[in-house]
Amino acid sequence: MIFDILTIFPEFFQGPFQHGVVARAVGSGLIGIRIHDLRTWTRDRHRTVDDRPFGGGEGMLLKPQPVFEAVEAIWPERGQRDRTVLLSAQGPVFDQAAARRLAEYERVLLICGRYEGVDERVAENLADEELCIGDFVMSGGELAAAVVVDCVARLLPGVLGNTDSTVHESFSEEGLLDCPQYTRPADFRGWKVPEVLLSGNHEAIRNWRKQAALEKTAKNRPDLLQ
Repeated sequence: MIFDILTIFPEFFQGPFQHGVVARAVGSGLIGIRIHDLRTWTRDRHRTVDDRPFGGGEGMLLKPQPVFEAVEAIWPERGQRDRTVLLSAQGPVFDQAAARRLAEYERVLLICGRYEGVDERVAENLADEELCIGDFVMSGGELAAAVVVDCVARLLPGVLGNTDSTVHESFSEEGLLDCPQYTRPADFRGWKVPEVLLSGNHEAIRNWRKQAALEKTAKNRPDLLQ
């Protein structure tokens, strides 16, 4: 799978993709990540990518011309298994279901919004969809792009060593949070691991984990139970 990322800060990604699961996936050839500098497609000597919004208002907007020309140059031809995503605060919230859906594509192009946003004609006529990573506003889409790549990459075959890792975790197909997890020592400062986890009774452990997951979800994310 190939991720293309369009940004005005290409150097930002020197850090997030050089560690952990994503770095290993790139190193093994399971995914490719290509970073593109939006300013490459500007036409003035100042390499201007933004301008004031019509009608007034605070801040600046990314202009449509460099974004359109960048995407058209990166992908001269589009296939059915290609997806262009605009990362913005106006999009639906990115979740595990969206990550699974994007993992079905062969190429995903992520457009990193910046400033007060992006000219709406990009969302209406260029991007296949908009996504945001939460109900909050960031200064740009670079962090969001890193989040999307990490979440999607770990769902691809071969990226994680244990194929069950993406099944038995929070926001899996059941939609619940993961159950509480414990490791050694069994008694730490008087706080003990639940006895059932030490029993060796696999059926009892499965039942405990299911109930504990329900309780954890009810406590921390009751909205998921609805």
